Amino acid sequence: MVVGEGAAMQYRAFGRLDWRVSALGFGCMRLPYQEGDYRRIREPEATQMIHYAIDHGVNYVDTAYNYHDGNSERFLGRALRGGYREKVKLATKMFPLSIKEYDDFDRLLSEQLERLQTGYVDFYLLHGMNHRWWPRLRDLGVLDWAEGAADDGRIRHLGFSFHDEFPTFKEIVDAYSKWTLCQIQYNYMDTEHQAGTKGLRYAASKGLAVVIMEPLLGGWLAHAPQETEKLLDTALKTRTPAEWGLQWLWNHPEVSVVLSGMSTMNQVEENVVSADRSNTNHLSERELALVDQLRTAFQKLSPIPCTGCGYCKPCPNNVDIPYNFKLFNDGVMYERESFWRARRWYRFMKEGLKGDYHCERGQAGTCVQCQECEAKCPQSIPISRLMPVVHQVLGEDMPYSSVNLENLMLQK
Repeated sequence: MVVGEGAAMQYRAFGRLDWRVSALGFGCMRLPYQEGDYRRIREPEATQMIHYAIDHGVNYVDTAYNYHDGNSERFLGRALRGGYREKVKLATKMFPLSIKEYDDFDRLLSEQLERLQTGYVDFYLLHGMNHRWWPRLRDLGVLDWAEGAADDGRIRHLGFSFHDEFPTFKEIVDAYSKWTLCQIQYNYMDTEHQAGTKGLRYAASKGLAVVIMEPLLGGWLAHAPQETEKLLDTALKTRTPAEWGLQWLWNHPEVSVVLSGMSTMNQVEENVVSADRSNTNHLSERELALVDQLRTAFQKLSPIPCTGCGYCKPCPNNVDIPYNFKLFNDGVMYERESFWRARRWYRFMKEGLKGDYHCERGQAGTCVQCQECEAKCPQSIPISRLMPVVHQVLGEDMPYSSVNLENLMLQK
C-alpha cells in the first residue's frame, strides 16, 4: 500500500492480469476547464490533481480521443512527464466516428500516441460499443489490427467501453477470447440499465477486468434529495452521498476499479480517503437497504437521464444539449433553488454575460429536431422531443407540472 497523509490506497484484482489496480481510477473526461470552454483545461490545477492522486496510490488513468475535444490526451502527455507515466497504467480509447476504413486504425493510434507523448498505451479500448458501432469495427478487421498493434508493442491490452443493452454486451464479450477488460456504466441507479448487474457478473465470470464509469451518474448521486434528508440524517453523517455511491460499487467483488471524473482538488482528496475505506462485501444489510432507499428517492426526482458525457456534441445548430438538460434537471431536482435560477441561467445562454461569467451556449429553442444527436446518445434519450419542452419550461415559463415527461421519454 501507498500511504500518504493518513490514507492508504486499496488495491484489487484486475481480471486475469498479474497486476493489482488501485480501487480508485482517475477519469480525465471532466477536468477543470475555463468558464464556458470545455476545450481549455486549466492545466496547473488539473496537473496538481493528477499528481496528488498518483502520489497517493492511484495507478490507473483513463482518457479518450475525444475528451475535452482532444485536449485531454494532450494534457496527459504533459502532466505525466517527470516519471509519472511510469507509475501508472494508461488507458485511452479509439473513437469510432473517426474510423472510416482499415488504415484509420493506425492513423488514429499514431495520433493518440503522439498526443500522449508515449510509445505505447497499457489499455486500448474500443470506445462506446453498441449494436451499431461494434459490427462496423468488427467487419473492418479491428481485432486482427489490434493483435498486430499488440505484437509491435503499441498496445499492451485490448478492451472496450460499452453503452447499450445486455444482449449486445454479451455478444461482444463472447466475440473475442483475448479481451482483457471492459468498461461499463454502473452505479446504484443503473443496476438494470445498459450492461447492468447482469453484465458486471458475466464479464467477471469470463475473466475480464471490469472498469466502472459514471459511478455517481454524472454527479447526480452526490446529492441526497431533500425529502430523504431527515430519513438519512444519521447515516449521512458517517458518509457523504458521494461516498455512499462509491462504497456501494466497491462492495462488489466483480468491480476492478471505479473511475471518477474529478473536477476539483477537493474531490480528489475526498475520493482518495474513500478509497482507503473501501473493501468487498463490507456493507451491512442495513447499509444496503439504505442505498435502496436512496435509489427510490432519486427515481422519483430525476426527470431526464443525461449524464453530461457530451457525446451528442457538436450540434449542427450549436445547441448545448447537456447544459440545457442540466439546467432543466437542476430546476426539478434541487428544491431549494427551484426553477428561478435555472431560468435565469437559461436566458444568459442567449444573451451572454460580460466579465468572468461570459456564456455562449445554444438554447434548446434553436433545436430543429434533426435527430443527429440521438444516434450518438449513450442513454438513448429522445432529445429532439425533449428540446422544445425544455425551451417552453425554461424560456417561456411553462409550468413543469403541465409536462408529461414520462410519456415523452417512452416515445424513443
